Amino acid sequence: MASVTAFALTLVVAPAVIGWLKRMKVGQRVRQKEEVGGLYDLHRHKEGTPTMGGLLILAAWFGSVFLWADLFNRMVILAVGVTASLGLIGCLDDWAKLRQKGARGLSRGRRLFWQSLIALVLGVLLLMDPNYSTVLEFPFFKQPVVDMGLWLIPFVMLVLVGTSNAVNLADGLDGLAIGCSAMIALCLTLIAYVTGHRIFADYLLISYIPQAGELTVFCAALVGASMGFLWYNCQPASVFMGDTGSLALGAAIGVVAVLIKKEMLLILLGGIFVVEALSVILQVGSFKLTGRRIFRMAPLHHHFQLEGWAESKVTVRFWIIGAILVLLTLGTLKLR
Repeated sequence: MASVTAFALTLVVAPAVIGWLKRMKVGQRVRQKEEVGGLYDLHRHKEGTPTMGGLLILAAWFGSVFLWADLFNRMVILAVGVTASLGLIGCLDDWAKLRQKGARGLSRGRRLFWQSLIALVLGVLLLMDPNYSTVLEFPFFKQPVVDMGLWLIPFVMLVLVGTSNAVNLADGLDGLAIGCSAMIALCLTLIAYVTGHRIFADYLLISYIPQAGELTVFCAALVGASMGFLWYNCQPASVFMGDTGSLALGAAIGVVAVLIKKEMLLILLGGIFVVEALSVILQVGSFKLTGRRIFRMAPLHHHFQLEGWAESKVTVRFWIIGAILVLLTLGTLKLR
């Protein structure tokens, strides 16, 4: 019901929100040809498309959560709080881009500072929670092998900041980031359910976390909101999520993984986002060290565009890989 509600809310509210964004002239600004070369010709038609559509995702998503979830559940409170906080940073970033009449927004340092601060607060709260385990679970291992102790805080910061930025980097083609996010959220919905169910958790040899079951509602609402947004974001997109949406989605994926102790599974489950982020890191590192580029352009989806792939082909093929990674991730729960 949370998923259906979020989907319905998105479809009902979207026309009004998109119309309001158009009237407010909150449109996408495409970087100029001298900055992105041949990519400009492939993306210039997107100039002026309403952005900050993440507000639509958050409205439908949280509306459904507030209706169906237990709002006194500490994990739901943490998940909503972290997601809303990163969404606010993304909103400020989008607003800065519009005000500056450019595509840069907040400085990297400033955005990274606020992301890190929110992740630091989450890490401290979890470390102080006597009901939260500091052990780290690994796929295929029956028992946790590492107790992080105080290292939990920097680890949570790495997961949350890394995930939110990785989704942000992948948000470059119509429907790419939101489609992959919907599949990841569906997988997390299932994992959160079995994590909060003692019988299933014992059977699968994973940690039983009593209040984690309520995150099923949180994740299911994200699935519905994502599918509703994809209805308007598929090519040609009628609205873009902007940093408001991408940072919030990444934060939600990261915080849920941390809360249900499945952080290491993100490497496989979010493989598309991991590869997109790695392509940027490798591209920047290679250029600074050798003066040469590994890819024609990073993130990776732009490389394939410049190789001649149609935008829809890149998106759908990334979706296919994302779906396979979801199935593999679910398979790891039994392969212990």
